[in-house]
Amino acid sequence: MFLSKVSNVNVSRAVKPLALLPLLSVGLLLSSVSFQALSATDPIDAKDPLLLAVKSDFRTPNNVQRDTYRHPYETLEFFGVKPTDTVVELWPGGGWYAEILAPYLNNNGHYIGAIFDSNPKDEAQKNGYRATSAKKFNTWIENNKTHVSQAEVVTFDPPSYYSLGQNNSADVVLTFRNLHNWAMKDYLLPVFQSAYKVLKPGGIFGVVEHRGKEGMLANSGYMEQDEVIALAKKVGFTLAASSEVNANVADMKDYPNGVWSLPPRLKGGDTDKQKYLDIGESDRMTLKFIKPTR
Repeated sequence: MFLSKVSNVNVSRAVKPLALLPLLSVGLLLSSVSFQALSATDPIDAKDPLLLAVKSDFRTPNNVQRDTYRHPYETLEFFGVKPTDTVVELWPGGGWYAEILAPYLNNNGHYIGAIFDSNPKDEAQKNGYRATSAKKFNTWIENNKTHVSQAEVVTFDPPSYYSLGQNNSADVVLTFRNLHNWAMKDYLLPVFQSAYKVLKPGGIFGVVEHRGKEGMLANSGYMEQDEVIALAKKVGFTLAASSEVNANVADMKDYPNGVWSLPPRLKGGDTDKQKYLDIGESDRMTLKFIKPTR
């Protein structure tokens, strides 16, 4: 099941993503939007709270180094995340985006991290990766109340926990590089359904994922963009726009350890390490879906 490719439309950074909102209705125009990457030397606009959050000293220096590949300002601007929004981030992991989103939303919005079960019933899982990751995220929130006092978490751990909160309660749901994990376990459809349920009509589902070639399997870490769009449409979403801000034409997607050959994982160790460093992080789709207001 595939959708046709969207057309290419270049929009300068002077045109804010909010300008796209009048188009977000049934039968809206599908477009591919590209933004000029934010330079590390760009001056900080004191009137732009998102830019302040991205440039904040609160962020971990190692995370900031990844901005050149992940373009957080342009990505969140493209998704149209406002400081007054209720935002659910699916599987925030080590908190790379949470370091930006939680402080950005702290005064007037609401950040919710949808994390693993921190206290699973299975004793064998209590000290496993998922439970440990969830505990670390909870500790991060507790240790940074000055910046993220309004941040909360919800247990989202398929197949046991799928609810993201009360239906029609979130303005934005975001996921960064997680789709292949759910696809490998055949959880992707119910995950998309969970995102759809928690969003308000008109709410945004923002997806960033490693973009694969036709026929690639999810265990490579890559996903086919057309299949992702088709699945979202099946659930009820409409594609509002796509962006090439996280594209990487140097990514050939044919590595012995799949996407994990590339940084930051560098699963192959020293073997061809410089080659993979030169390529950089993966080629990524950046898709903005909307829950119709019908």
